[in-house]
Amino acid sequence: MASLVLASQSPRRIRLLERLGLEFIVDPAEMDETPKSCEQPNALVRRLAVTKALIVGQRHPNALILGSDTIVAKGTRLFGKPHTSDSAEDMLRKLSGTRHQVYTGVALWNPSQGKGHVKVAVAHVTFRVLSALEILEYVASGEPLDKAGAYAIQGQAGKWVTAFEGNLETVMGLPTDVVQKLLRHGG
Repeated sequence: MASLVLASQSPRRIRLLERLGLEFIVDPAEMDETPKSCEQPNALVRRLAVTKALIVGQRHPNALILGSDTIVAKGTRLFGKPHTSDSAEDMLRKLSGTRHQVYTGVALWNPSQGKGHVKVAVAHVTFRVLSALEILEYVASGEPLDKAGAYAIQGQAGKWVTAFEGNLETVMGLPTDVVQKLLRHGG
C-alpha cells in the first residue's frame, strides 16, 4: 500500500489516526475554509475535505491522502472555528440549551490513480443550558479556540452534553470507522 498522508495538523485527528496503528505523515493543507453562500453543512465539509486532499496530493503524488473537515450546525447557522474569545463566547451562547449537529467530511485521494472517495458522518449533540460564568471560564481555558463550534466534547465541554447520537469521533473530527472503510475501498 502507498504511504498515507494526513492533510491536517489537528492534534485530535492525529491521535485518532494513531489509534488505528497506521503509519502516516502530517502535511496540512493551507486554504480558505469560508463557506460559500447558502452552502449546506454536508456539502461544505465534503468540499473542504476533498479540496484539502487534492491540495496535499499535489505534493505527494505517490501516497494516499486523507483530508477531513468538521463543522457544527444549528438550523441554517454554521459554527466553524472561532478566531477570537468573543466569537467563541458567542458560539457557546448560541449552542447553550440546544440540540445541534456535527458534520465531519472524510476524503481519501489517490493521486497516482486519479481517484478518490468521500463520506460525511453526522452526530447530534444536545447541551444543557450554560451559565455565562461557565462560558467565560471555558473560553478562558483556551480549549475552544481551535475547535469547530468552540468546544471539545472529549474535553471540559463533555460535561454539558445531555444527549448524544452518532459516533463520538465524528464530533472529535475524524470518525475512524469511516477512515477504515475508505482505506479498504480506496487503498
